[in-house]
Amino acid sequence: MDVMIHSSTFLLPGNDHSSSVTYALVVLNQRLPRFTPVLWNHAQVRVCADGGANRLFDEMPLLFPRDDAIDVRHRYKPDIIKGDMDSIRTEVLDFYTNLGTKVVDESHDQDTTDLRKCVAYVRDLAPNLDKSNLCILVAGALGGRFDHEAGNINVLYRFSTIRIILLSDDCLIYLLPRTHHHEIHIQSSVEGPHCGLIPIGMTSVSTTTAGLQWDLTNTEMRFGDLMHIHKLNLLVTKRQDLLDCRGFLWHTFVRNYSSQKRLKFTAL
Repeated sequence: MDVMIHSSTFLLPGNDHSSSVTYALVVLNQRLPRFTPVLWNHAQVRVCADGGANRLFDEMPLLFPRDDAIDVRHRYKPDIIKGDMDSIRTEVLDFYTNLGTKVVDESHDQDTTDLRKCVAYVRDLAPNLDKSNLCILVAGALGGRFDHEAGNINVLYRFSTIRIILLSDDCLIYLLPRTHHHEIHIQSSVEGPHCGLIPIGMTSVSTTTAGLQWDLTNTEMRFGDLMHIHKLNLLVTKRQDLLDCRGFLWHTFVRNYSSQKRLKFTAL
């Protein structure tokens, strides 16, 4: 089985579009993470999901308190605003429309969430975007109403063949597809130490990890029973166990740390 490499280098400053990964950014209607400008610089297409445009308009200038708010809004103009358009304010819509932002009104579709609409757009319709190694970063995906949060997690499973990372100001979540082994490269300058391996919707009869403070060895995991939420052991750097993982969620906190490590694990 092939190995899927995971790395949170998108949390680090820089905008090297020569990277093999193509990033797209979706902004939802929750508080912007403080590192949103970093995500923006990595992304090759930026989409606001309906009321996410309000967040961008209101909160991005707050991340640049020494800059003129209008200048910040011009610098951080979304490429697309998409959704059922029931949350975006009129003055925000007019502002970005006048700057040339494309607006896709899907008010006729009340059966899917705005995030699902945006992911489908990036997957199917975003022009001039190399989708061979696509990763969609979703800012403001965690926190707030639980039904929205659960809907966002559901999108990870609905689009399980696409790398989608849900982000808030202090954590990130992504799906570990059951089709691969997984190797996670921790960016400890900005990530950890706490993490979690969460078996939502899947059962593993044999889960093994390497590189954690409390590793698992051939352990059964299922939702409603054992979930593995623990602290990274930053001193473990040479363990190279590579096994399979079956559709679990991986969760880490976004913090400020200075070291780096590699983590590998499996679930069977």
